[in-house]
Amino acid sequence: MPTLTPKENYMRMIAGEVPEYVPSSMDGVRGFDGSMGPDQLKAKELPWEGERVDYFGVKWVRELTANNGAIPKPNDFILDDITKWRDVIKRPAIIDEIDWQFCADRDLAAWDPSTIKAVTSTIGGQAYFQQLVAFTGFDYGLVACFEEPEEVKALLNFIVDINIDLRKKAIYYYQPEMGIQADDIAHERAPFISVEMFVDIFEPIWRADIAPYVEAGILTMHHNCGKLDEFVPYLVDMGFNAWNPAEPMNDLVAIKEKFPKLAICGGFDGNSLAYNPNVNEEMIRGLVRETCDTLAPNGGFAFGGFIMGLPGDPTIAEQNRWIFDEFEKIRYSYY
Repeated sequence: MPTLTPKENYMRMIAGEVPEYVPSSMDGVRGFDGSMGPDQLKAKELPWEGERVDYFGVKWVRELTANNGAIPKPNDFILDDITKWRDVIKRPAIIDEIDWQFCADRDLAAWDPSTIKAVTSTIGGQAYFQQLVAFTGFDYGLVACFEEPEEVKALLNFIVDINIDLRKKAIYYYQPEMGIQADDIAHERAPFISVEMFVDIFEPIWRADIAPYVEAGILTMHHNCGKLDEFVPYLVDMGFNAWNPAEPMNDLVAIKEKFPKLAICGGFDGNSLAYNPNVNEEMIRGLVRETCDTLAPNGGFAFGGFIMGLPGDPTIAEQNRWIFDEFEKIRYSYY
């Protein structure tokens, strides 16, 4: 029988030690699912129908094909000229109203110690590439990075300076156990930008953003979907301890071998199974076993992944039940 709780086991793996059993990416995850933090920094709940406006003025709507996730309202972007960003993007006044001591006392009194203590500490909940294209739209955001990189950097530095201050306050008042940064900058075949553009514009921003956690000795996790192989060395150099979700279109075996201290959280190719009429229970369970057999040896891995589909689809729900059931059957047999 295991002696470590799911959270203890997960944190041991993130810290670079071999865990007692294979962690799940969901172990202790309640700490980042709506992380603790001041109400002023939490994205307001989006109505099932309709839209909301965030702290910078971006309108958000739900998108059924994005698994009911929120996306910037199409064709209604607030910034159509990156050189005019100073006229449009302002420091949200609401963040200066935060009573950090009150919020920390309230949240920590209700915190479940069996979950990872992570805290909301950035404005609006969006990261830097995503925030840029939320302001401008995806196509113009990329054009701006190419045509006006200095203006893009000035805008992102304006935002990161706000976030660094917020992160330092969050560390002081909440003493979190993990620092999270998220910035989806890739699709399933490649990053949206070149390595050269990443190094010039986004790498210094990401590094500055996470530095307060690294300097405080707090474990850090980077969230990024998609094919990110080319950027992984920079994540390691910035001081990240974990990458979630590490998607299987990346060469995860090579990454795990080259960067053994970077925890690989994910690995399961659920998207390849979605709405595939030839998929059956044994195929799904077999893929769970294959994923763990490949990535679990010697630690540094937390299993994560599921099959995405339309909400309420009973077939998808049953397939995900098989995934989680098979993982529970085998997770204690590797160490």
